[in-house]
Amino acid sequence: MTSYKGTDVYKLREWTQGPVMLQTLNILENFDLKSMGYNSTRYIHTVYQAMNLTYADRDFYYGDPYFPPAEPLQGLLSKEYAHERSGLSSQERNNPEYLPGDPFLFEGKENPWKNYLPRTHSGISVFDEQYYRDFVAGTTSVIAADTAGWVVSVTPSGGWIPACIAGNTGVGMSQRMQSFVIDPAENPFNVVEPGKRPRVTLTPSLALRDGKPYLAFAKQGGDEQDQLLLQFFLNIVEFGMTVQEACESAGFISHQMYSSFGDHERQPGSLVLNTRIPEQTRTELQEKGYKLQFRERTSGPVNAILFDTVNSTFWGGSSNHGEDYGIGW
Repeated sequence: MTSYKGTDVYKLREWTQGPVMLQTLNILENFDLKSMGYNSTRYIHTVYQAMNLTYADRDFYYGDPYFPPAEPLQGLLSKEYAHERSGLSSQERNNPEYLPGDPFLFEGKENPWKNYLPRTHSGISVFDEQYYRDFVAGTTSVIAADTAGWVVSVTPSGGWIPACIAGNTGVGMSQRMQSFVIDPAENPFNVVEPGKRPRVTLTPSLALRDGKPYLAFAKQGGDEQDQLLLQFFLNIVEFGMTVQEACESAGFISHQMYSSFGDHERQPGSLVLNTRIPEQTRTELQEKGYKLQFRERTSGPVNAILFDTVNSTFWGGSSNHGEDYGIGW
């Protein structure tokens, strides 16, 4: 959990990518996002740079907490660590070479993997449709609440082809195994071994205010999930959108981090924009070094419930993205 301007945001632990959204919120607390304006060039650039920093940490430090070594989660979620990382954010141009930080320093410990840190990111520069489909493959989300005060946020997934096959046996082991690494220099916490869970992209979300439910939200979409859930959350708490407006917003997507699927490729400087983004903003982002692609719908699909404690009502929202919808009974 982290607190962002009075709202407590909860995610699953570091065997998922969930803490990356919390890390990003901690960094963005150091900036006046509201004054930048919704989806302005400066806003998109600032959020994108913050995500670059935190996803570099995700790609190196996240893994199954039931297996040693212990992930430095306390350091990763430290406000002091976030403040230090925020100082690395370039305001002039996109930096395609952000590296993971050293959160162990903020736990008073020596980083046992320090020799792996000064590594250069590899990447590919050609965007193709198959890469995008792999990036967002699978998954759905279910959000539910009742009048007794119970609320649940769920992100089930799995079942797509191809699975990871055990040699030439034809036995499918797990689609999620492709998110493991085999080289500890890539991520010493997520190296495949018996009984271990791969670090997954599944990341349902809950937010509380004054100890009471405020938002329950989740989405499908692989590595996009915490990028667009972050923007959904900021749309509400920074820009005052309704939950449905926030679900349908013109989100933007980075492919600069390593993909959790396939060959774990990355697209340095890649930025997917909604077609509603004006020409001037596109030009300014290109001048900052971004390689732009465009899609008509970039919000999700996000599904969410907002709890209006003043009027004792629920507000449901679903993106205009696919087969997502809300039901009241």
